Amino acid sequence: MKKKLFSRSAEREKETIPNFIAELKKSADFLCYLNHTSLNPYMICYYRPLIDGEIVHRDVLPHFNRDLLKTIKELKSKLSIENVKISQDPNEMREKLLQGYILLQLISDEENYLLVPAPLHKERQVSLPEVEFSVVGPKEAFVESLDANLNLIRKRLPTPQLKVKEIEIGSLSSTKVAILYMEEITNDQYVETLSQRLESVEFDQVIDSSYLTQMIEDNSRSLFPQLIDTERPDRVAASLAEGKVTFLVDGSPHAVTGPTTLVEFFSAFEDYFLSWHIASFFRLVRIFAVSFSIFATPVYVAVITYHYELIPKDLLGTLVSSRSQIPFPPVLEAIFLEITIELLREAGARLPTKVGQTIGIVGGIVIGTASVEAGLTSNVLLIIVALSALGSFTTPVYRMGNTIRILRFPFIIFAQFWGLLGIMICTCFVLTHLLRLTSLGSPYMAPIYPPRIPDLKDALFRLPFSRQSLRPMQLRTKNPVRFNVKRDKQNKDIDE
Repeated sequence: MKKKLFSRSAEREKETIPNFIAELKKSADFLCYLNHTSLNPYMICYYRPLIDGEIVHRDVLPHFNRDLLKTIKELKSKLSIENVKISQDPNEMREKLLQGYILLQLISDEENYLLVPAPLHKERQVSLPEVEFSVVGPKEAFVESLDANLNLIRKRLPTPQLKVKEIEIGSLSSTKVAILYMEEITNDQYVETLSQRLESVEFDQVIDSSYLTQMIEDNSRSLFPQLIDTERPDRVAASLAEGKVTFLVDGSPHAVTGPTTLVEFFSAFEDYFLSWHIASFFRLVRIFAVSFSIFATPVYVAVITYHYELIPKDLLGTLVSSRSQIPFPPVLEAIFLEITIELLREAGARLPTKVGQTIGIVGGIVIGTASVEAGLTSNVLLIIVALSALGSFTTPVYRMGNTIRILRFPFIIFAQFWGLLGIMICTCFVLTHLLRLTSLGSPYMAPIYPPRIPDLKDALFRLPFSRQSLRPMQLRTKNPVRFNVKRDKQNKDIDE
């Protein structure tokens, strides 16, 4: 195998430029032609889909008919374009042509070739966030262009402390990846850890940031996401100011930040645009909704199967009448309804927007009503499953919502075998797993465990900004102070 690789590299080194161009001509979108009618006869080669024709005809070709040119250096001196290179290396030419360069040769100077950048930029305009939409706050979302995304972040952090490190990943795609951090704030360990993991990735193509997220997470076998992906530039700017690291992938409209904690997945960035009382209330509602989404159906299965004595007398008659005609045990009834809800979700997500919304609403009503009337499910369980589905939708981060959806099924199975004891056993397994998880080496359950009392000011609830003078302790930042508390008190209104 090593001999084959060595022979291929040797062939590359011996490859001549005419043979290299002849090989590229086999592709229909590669153009290469000679012009002998010009004042300076020349050859031009490029990939048609990658080139901006206006740059070629406006800034390059007119020079061949204006002055008499004898060498490529003379042509280079007349071009008012940056990053123009003279080259004799076929490997460099191949790489640059695929990046949107044009290859030029003067017939009078056959030994040298000129590489001129003329890339065609086609990108989507900055639009509204679709996944993390907020009523209050900025209405900008990342797009697929790396430079445009960096611009959105630089606008919010106009400081030289913000550093960008670019690398290329993918043997075929050569995808640009930018690592962002605040030099005087972020702990160097997180920057080195993220850089090392990204640079060690070996894959042929990287299409989206989610590819890399799966490859560099601390525990790739875990259901729980260990990095936050977001489409909001304001959220990324806030994370960088806290001392986190972020990476962006060219072609992906999502940024990935870390290290993160479990409680961050239940805090929407809109919380910071609302008063702290309302934001804290909404966070507690989300946590309750997610807990209800996980435990409601398993508790129903456990109580109906093993623990009738826990049902209040006033409610017992309703449950008995709702299940009197049901031929299936509670576990099959619950799994049937849960899978039906998941099918409706997938159908609504894969169909066009307007059709998907109709399918979700009408399908839920029709299937739910029909299953109750047919005696396949009880109306009480139907209400519980519907509320559980609504609870899982309250998670602001999409990946965590998927985790909550899947997590219900093992709890239902444990409830069927051991009742409430099974639910407790499954809960212990999940908590043990969460306590062992890390994000870029940082504890996943912080600030709950290990306990970080000062960090609780922005965890399960959010205190006023005046109480958040320090950055999170778990990030171990170089500069933990956000603002001077004493100076802030001195600057209060005189009326106060």
